[in-house]
Amino acid sequence: MAIQPIRLFGDPILRTKAIEVVDFDKELRRLVQDLTDTMLDAPGSGLAAPQIGVGLRVFTWNIDGEVGHLVNPLLDLSEETQDGDEGCLSIPGLSLDCRRALTVVAKGFDMYGEPVTIEGSELLARAVQHETDHLDGILFVDRLAPELRKQAMKEIRESEWFGASGSPMIKVSPHPTRGLGL
Repeated sequence: MAIQPIRLFGDPILRTKAIEVVDFDKELRRLVQDLTDTMLDAPGSGLAAPQIGVGLRVFTWNIDGEVGHLVNPLLDLSEETQDGDEGCLSIPGLSLDCRRALTVVAKGFDMYGEPVTIEGSELLARAVQHETDHLDGILFVDRLAPELRKQAMKEIRESEWFGASGSPMIKVSPHPTRGLGL
């Protein structure tokens, strides 16, 4: 399995809605392993397929020593909310207070196509919501209060990594996306 480069803010795939997984095959299992290896190497609390350039609805998480993955997630969010620091591997060095649902019930599938239900609160709930947002082309900065979002965008523009290579680097995914990924 392989550690993949993580796409950074400004890459168009991060703003593109990922497509549902229909083939639960060897390639999907390789994608889950690549996501897991890349997330653990970063290290991060979660990683979605678009963050490594694959436009499929898959993400991994690593919360309190529990490593898992979910394919084609559907979320049921609590009315009760939590505020807390949130960051993103695609926006290095930025961590800001973001409001999320306190608990989540996420339904989807494992890499073999078996139904899975994940129930979590606090940090796990935050990670599941954050990664599912990635699958919909939403970044955590989009969820910030207006003044905080303005501050975040300023920090991003002033960061060393932003725009360092001119336009975002586009690489061909090693995973088949049937012409739908970047």
